[in-house]
Amino acid sequence: MTFRAAGIESHPDLAELRSRYELAAEQPTAQALDGLTILSGLYLAVSPWILGLARFPGTGDLRVNNLITGLAVAVMAMGLAAAFGRTHGVAWTVPVLGVWTIIAPWVVSGATPKGGTIVSNVIIGALILLLGLGAMALPTRQRRTVNERR
Repeated sequence: MTFRAAGIESHPDLAELRSRYELAAEQPTAQALDGLTILSGLYLAVSPWILGLARFPGTGDLRVNNLITGLAVAVMAMGLAAAFGRTHGVAWTVPVLGVWTIIAPWVVSGATPKGGTIVSNVIIGALILLLGLGAMALPTRQRRTVNERR
């Protein structure tokens, strides 16, 4: 007689948790957060070209950083929008990328970046931070709403 351990994927609590996260992701608030996060990431990726490369002189590294970080934020937001039940565990990376966006002009460029660069990165970084924190809070908000209905 051999005993075979059941995988965690078949645990009933995990299935309930995933379904609760999927319900949270279907709410209009969650969809708005995901859409705004995607747009914020795309803006960050193209911000050097929107603001004009003249505001990013000698900061080629910052241009590349904004491109890569912006695309990472957009891809993370798309993953959260498409399958929140499976990707909620990495939602914490979006606020971290927001903080990185805020401090990147000083860390990456080394020299004092121009004012437009700083303002753009700080504003979009704060927005990404707040949107990411909102995405992380979605399951707890959904749980409170379900408990209030009972």
